[in-house]
Amino acid sequence: MAAIIAAEAGVRDIHVLEATAEPLQKVRISGGGRCNVTHACWDPRSLVGHYPRGQKALRGPFARFACGDAVAWFAEHGLDLVEEADGRLFPRSNRSSSVVTALRQAARRAGVTVHLGTSAQQVARREGGFALQVRVSGASTLPLLAERLVLATGGHPSGRRLAVSLGHTQVPPVPSLFTLALEAQALTSLAGVVMDPVQLTLELPDGSRVQQDGPVLITHWGLSGPATLRLTAFAARALHAARYRAQLLVDWTGGRPEQQLTALLAAARSDQAKRQLANARPWPELSRRLWLHLLQSQGVDPAQRWADLTRRNQQALVQALSRSRYGVRGRGPFGEEFVSAGGVPLDELSTARMESRSVPGLYMAGELLDVDGVTGGFNFQHCWTSGWLAGRAIASASQTGICQFGI
Repeated sequence: MAAIIAAEAGVRDIHVLEATAEPLQKVRISGGGRCNVTHACWDPRSLVGHYPRGQKALRGPFARFACGDAVAWFAEHGLDLVEEADGRLFPRSNRSSSVVTALRQAARRAGVTVHLGTSAQQVARREGGFALQVRVSGASTLPLLAERLVLATGGHPSGRRLAVSLGHTQVPPVPSLFTLALEAQALTSLAGVVMDPVQLTLELPDGSRVQQDGPVLITHWGLSGPATLRLTAFAARALHAARYRAQLLVDWTGGRPEQQLTALLAAARSDQAKRQLANARPWPELSRRLWLHLLQSQGVDPAQRWADLTRRNQQALVQALSRSRYGVRGRGPFGEEFVSAGGVPLDELSTARMESRSVPGLYMAGELLDVDGVTGGFNFQHCWTSGWLAGRAIASASQTGICQFGI
């Protein structure tokens, strides 16, 4: 995005150094091969609330280029996005390859040169720009000179290493947006059950609490789904500090008051008196498998009639529905994390330009920075925004219209 924006503004001699054999692979595999490009969150003031880290600093950048601007930009470059019921925006083709194609074609038309299998090993400041040592497909390093430099290396440690070598600091990265593994595999038999809404409250050893609502997917190791991912994003650092040990309170009702739950079960005792508990749930949206599990966890016979449910058992079921407690024993499967929390602190940049405050001509964008969003297209949106700002800044700074790049 940074390269395309600068090139479209007239800057020439722009080169992208891509370490892999195929660019944009993270875009290609995202969203299960669909690519959630952004989110239908049109107000920048609301948009910043979806970023556990970077909220205040992102207000300015999103005021200049936010979700609506990204939708318009991609439409101008031949990619139409379609909004789903939950606000996520995907390419009309429903294929991430369409996003890759749109970006590659835009870069080609703008005159950007992409070097595959090429990585920057070292960067040093020099008069008038930067001296790079670049490795091409495993060969010996070659020297390159650049007037301006954008680091957009995602969560890969190479970018953080280069930024530190140029005088920047980094917030140590920790996993964010991950699933939770529960102790004793408490919900193993319910793998595949989806409940929406569910209210999750994480109780951490330091006494703090983090809460999120939304859909939850039960897995064979614990909990996943949007609410779980948002919860772990906002609690990423606290969970890391606690070595991923905590208590999780699950309100399977989505926040129904206890008084309302008591009334629902009392009504079922009256209206469904002759029916078995197993065959008559308190409300239709409650998963039958989950209901049976909760009955058994409280020692209530599912074959029992509603009329025979004791008030003591009724109150126990109210508690199980609204305050089930599970021990967290760690993250879900290794390598499943979506993003990392950490990177170069935003206060070391001018966020209006994404330019280093201490190293003129050095720009940074994307996940390299200490910014991460919840699931739903928000991490990509920050990438588009920060890249757009960097590209515009390079164009405005290059009065000659040329960014020199040479061997």
